[in-house]
Amino acid sequence: MNVATTLTIGNWTGYLGRGLALRELECVLGVAEGKSSKELGRDLGIAADSVKKRLAAAMFKLQVNRRGALVAEAFKRGLISPAAALALILAMHASMAEDPVLRVRRGSGERRVETRVAVRRIEVALTA
Repeated sequence: MNVATTLTIGNWTGYLGRGLALRELECVLGVAEGKSSKELGRDLGIAADSVKKRLAAAMFKLQVNRRGALVAEAFKRGLISPAAALALILAMHASMAEDPVLRVRRGSGERRVETRVAVRRIEVALTA
C-alpha cells in the first residue's frame, strides 16, 4: 500500500515517516490551526477524548507537555511546516526591511547579524 508522505490541513503541511503516526500528525496539525479537541474530533470523526490521547502520545514522543510547545517542537523538528503563503509573506517582509522607515535602529554590526538570522529562517521555511 502506497501512503502519501505529506498531509495538508488548512494552512499547515505535515510530513509522515518522521516520528508521528498519521492520527497524531492530524491532531498536531489541527492544534497548529488553533482548533480545540472537540472541534478536531468532529472534523476527524473521532471522540474528543481520542484526540486528547493522540495529542498526549505526540507530546510524549516530542518530550513536551503543552499544546503550544507541541506545535513549536513539531515545527522545529520538521514534522510540520506552514503553507507556502506564510513563507512568501516572510520573504516579502524581509525584503521590506531595507526601507529606512522600517529599519530597526541598532548598531551596524548587530543589524547585519539580525538580517542574516532572518534570511536563514526564511530559507529553512522555504526548503522544508
